[in-house]
Amino acid sequence: MQPRTNQRITARQLRVIGPTGENFGILTLEEAMRKAGELGLDLIEVSPNAVPPVAKVADLGKYLYEENKKSKASKKAHSSEVKNVQVKIGTGENDLALKAKKASEWLSEGHRVKLDLFLPGRAKYLDEKFLKERMERLLKLVSVDYKIASPATKSPKGMSVLIERS
Repeated sequence: MQPRTNQRITARQLRVIGPTGENFGILTLEEAMRKAGELGLDLIEVSPNAVPPVAKVADLGKYLYEENKKSKASKKAHSSEVKNVQVKIGTGENDLALKAKKASEWLSEGHRVKLDLFLPGRAKYLDEKFLKERMERLLKLVSVDYKIASPATKSPKGMSVLIERS
């Protein structure tokens, strides 16, 4: 939706900002229109919900271009996601290598990776030192440099560790 400009602005008073960011203060709509006309620019309502509404004296085409550029940049901002890798105690070396390779890919893409050591049944009551050694086996296979965001902790399913790129 385009902002209201020039004659389409309905507010009686506006807080007006100049083309280089200077504050012209609170002006009536007529004074603000005159000021914009003197500078050969448009009056653009940038914050209609403020009291009084805020308007900027600027070139409309340039203003719309800048806003479009900002919105595209914010869409491109990559939000890091938490990806899960789940292994069991008896997972073989080849399968561990495959899981570690996938975790390495995700880390290089900028995601955080949660490694879950799934413990079915009675395995939940195994010695914690033994379980941490199993977790270390998987962590050693991760090829990308990483740091541990949250250390190995017991979880309802078993044991989890969260890693992220360093």
